[in-house]
Amino acid sequence: MAKVYIDPITRIEGHLSIELEVQNGRVIEAWSKGDMFRGFEKILKGRNPVDANQITQRICGVCPVEHGLASSKCLDSAFGIRPNKNGRLLRNILLASNYLQSHIIHFYHLCALDYVDIASILEYNGSDDKLLSVRDWVKQEIKLKGGRNDAITAAGPFLPRYEGDFYIKDKNLNWAAIRHYLQAFDIRMKAHRMVAIFGGRVPHVIGLVPGGVTEVPTSAKIREFKKALKEVEKFVNEVYVQDVLAVAQAYRTYFNVGKFANFLSYGLFEDDDSLTNFVMNRGSTIGGRTVEALNTQLIREQVRYSRYSSGSNLHPLRGETEPNPVKGGAYTWLKAPRYKDEPMEVGPLARVVVSYLSGNQTVKSEVDAVLKQLNVGIDAVFSALGRHACRAIESKIICRKLHEWLDQLEVDRSPRNSYEIPDSSEGEGLVEAPRGALGHWIVIRNKKIENYQAVVPTTWFCGPRDDRGVRGPVEQALIGTPISDVNNPIEAARVVRSFDPCIACAVHVVEGDRRISSMKIV
Repeated sequence: MAKVYIDPITRIEGHLSIELEVQNGRVIEAWSKGDMFRGFEKILKGRNPVDANQITQRICGVCPVEHGLASSKCLDSAFGIRPNKNGRLLRNILLASNYLQSHIIHFYHLCALDYVDIASILEYNGSDDKLLSVRDWVKQEIKLKGGRNDAITAAGPFLPRYEGDFYIKDKNLNWAAIRHYLQAFDIRMKAHRMVAIFGGRVPHVIGLVPGGVTEVPTSAKIREFKKALKEVEKFVNEVYVQDVLAVAQAYRTYFNVGKFANFLSYGLFEDDDSLTNFVMNRGSTIGGRTVEALNTQLIREQVRYSRYSSGSNLHPLRGETEPNPVKGGAYTWLKAPRYKDEPMEVGPLARVVVSYLSGNQTVKSEVDAVLKQLNVGIDAVFSALGRHACRAIESKIICRKLHEWLDQLEVDRSPRNSYEIPDSSEGEGLVEAPRGALGHWIVIRNKKIENYQAVVPTTWFCGPRDDRGVRGPVEQALIGTPISDVNNPIEAARVVRSFDPCIACAVHVVEGDRRISSMKIV
């Protein structure tokens, strides 16, 4: 048996490490360790409730729209208000735009290099100026490192590049993927611009508020948005989806790797003003067979193996975030959320599965087309490759829905409603972030925040064992993963990155004035 440490997991957001036990070439045990802590629950206590809308966006620079929206919905709930039609549509538009940039960065800039051979660029002799620039840069890196051909292994931003026969062998496919890697930067910029048109700025938008959105839609802004959307949609349909399918064809064994089958979705994009119908369905499934209605009263956070001193198995409205960095037996700063006492995967795979099993025809038609093209069944989607495929499917659906929402906007009509802060109240704000189910909960007393808790997607799937010792979803998904070389555990990295962890979101604690630890940097 071998101990394997991947510390840190790179090409994710934040600081995560994975510890594995490998026996006979397969993972038999796994521990997911969130190694970073921050300070938002405590920062918010005692503040004006409306402050939460901007402060919580600083939890994450990749999904601030989602935190801003979860906070806005949380305050809507506590204040007893709801957005009007324009407010609902613009919230959907802002969220959808950020989804597109997030899904694109995840595949191209975080995960593609687990499959694409960047070293193949050394053999490129075509006429693409951008590819030639990458080739010359790689050659320069090798020259600077004394002529070693393995110098690219240590070259950023293509880290880590594991040594071994792990990558796509088709040179033309590699070159096309590297070209698309570069193109994706421009497309992401356009998606960011789409957020800024109605959100005011990126990454931390100023247009999201309780009761709706501040930016009044005009004909000029809608035209500007549609122009950018046209380019993003073309990339999604003609490049992104095709690249995901190409990787799936080249790595078909990964339909059997990274398996998990408990899924939870809060529902993505309110599809009418009742705010109860969704483009992608709300619900849960244990085992991936039938869907049950969601009941958020059944959510609990457990902390037996987390670095917190108290508050295990509490609902977020009563949640506690008291750090204990020296707690015996604890190995992570992430809590262990549970639904009906079960670990749940959240994210694109969860949304697609819940929608598919709920009979959502929009989702079902897209999924069935992909399954037919890849010649696999629905169970194959419950996998590392399935997570990538589901992001691409979502992106296609989102582009189409954006056109509908833009056409439904009432030009020059206010997208917000007024509000008053109550003396005492409680609220819940649920959003599907790109990475999955995001919930904010608030308790207001004397017009101030008495308690505020955020349960974020990565906490759901990267969390540790719970009070019963049951592994979290990432830990469970790693069990059985084949490891061909314990010194180059790329297979495990592929599984973890397929979830798209964001540890910046998942752990946010501050200890106050007490020193937690000292260290020497060498």
